[in-house]
Amino acid sequence: MKKDICELFAGVGGFRIGLETSTNGTTFAPWKTVFANQWEPGRKRQDAFDCYCAHFGRRPEYINEDIGTIDKTSIPDHTLLVGGFPCQDYSVARTGAKGIEGKKGVLWWQIRDTLEAKLPPFVLLENVDRLLKSPTSQRGRDFAIILASFWALGYRVEWRVVNAADYGFVQRRRRTFIFAYRDDTSYAHRMNDTDPLVILNDNGFFATTFPMKECRVVAEDQLPTQDLVEISDHYAFPFESAGFMKDGHIFTAKAIPNYNGPCRILRDIMDHDVPQEFYLGKNLAKWEYLKGAKKIERTARNGHKYTFSEGAIAFPDSIDKPARTMLTSEATTNRSTHVITDLDTGKLRLLTPEEAEAIQGFPKGWTNTGMTKRFRYFCMGNALVTNLVEKMGKTLNEIIEQEP
Repeated sequence: MKKDICELFAGVGGFRIGLETSTNGTTFAPWKTVFANQWEPGRKRQDAFDCYCAHFGRRPEYINEDIGTIDKTSIPDHTLLVGGFPCQDYSVARTGAKGIEGKKGVLWWQIRDTLEAKLPPFVLLENVDRLLKSPTSQRGRDFAIILASFWALGYRVEWRVVNAADYGFVQRRRRTFIFAYRDDTSYAHRMNDTDPLVILNDNGFFATTFPMKECRVVAEDQLPTQDLVEISDHYAFPFESAGFMKDGHIFTAKAIPNYNGPCRILRDIMDHDVPQEFYLGKNLAKWEYLKGAKKIERTARNGHKYTFSEGAIAFPDSIDKPARTMLTSEATTNRSTHVITDLDTGKLRLLTPEEAEAIQGFPKGWTNTGMTKRFRYFCMGNALVTNLVEKMGKTLNEIIEQEP
């Protein structure tokens, strides 16, 4: 089987870096990206796409257009579809003769349309960890819509919430990863008689890639239907951080990492001889306020008064632990921005763009392709940990090697 990739919502190429790195120093065939799409709505400058092309070439199969305007049947056939898509409102409604329709701009439907048009054998997706619990008014509905979509198209699904730091990497970033495979693949046939608990604990995709302590299924259910409107209107389920779905039958468990290897910390990726522009200076009062505990009286629109509270966070951040989750607002003056003690001077400063890249596992200077410094941080806050994709790529190499 060819190792052709379709990369949706490609950003600056995190999935591609991880997958291509997974074959380095091995006898496995390399991955080949046959289609990539990246589009930043509302921006004249398409910096992420330009960065992608600066590293991978500007080719006709790399498309800088709204994915919603692209005919999905025109996408080349591929073995693996990958993409990091946002957690949005996935609810659907009936639209008469047109069938069903999700809310405008919800990017999951672009993935589903691509799956329906191309039916790739394998799918690897990334989302925030709250996907499993959204929306708050109907816990688990959105993820159930995704699972029902895969079921209707003839796929089985595994999922796992992975904290990169739990497997030795330099960021405490929790993300939901979804691995789906078509029912007619050799991999699916090999798994046919495997107990779901064995898949979750021992030989499934995520158990192989990210070992966890032996777990038990804590919840089990059968999706009542493939009708997405019925799921949207009525279904809720307590999805846990690991799980498996086959033929609409759901098994879910709490994942506890089982890792005993080396662990990287923030200190390991910090730069030396950092320019003065990254230092905080003498006026630290605003930073101390932002990072400190607060109780603030506020008034809601209806006139109701309430107290807004938040606890203190470390100031400065410990450089002897993995970094906190990096957000798109990194390096702006806000509570979530990392403030660290410089290795050379002992003074407080912000992360450099190169350090932000290292936290996500990107090569040094990856985003130094003409975009502003502010947008370099934004791209990294929006990216995924490429080291995790590399590990998943190594498992995929083994799986695809056994496909005809």
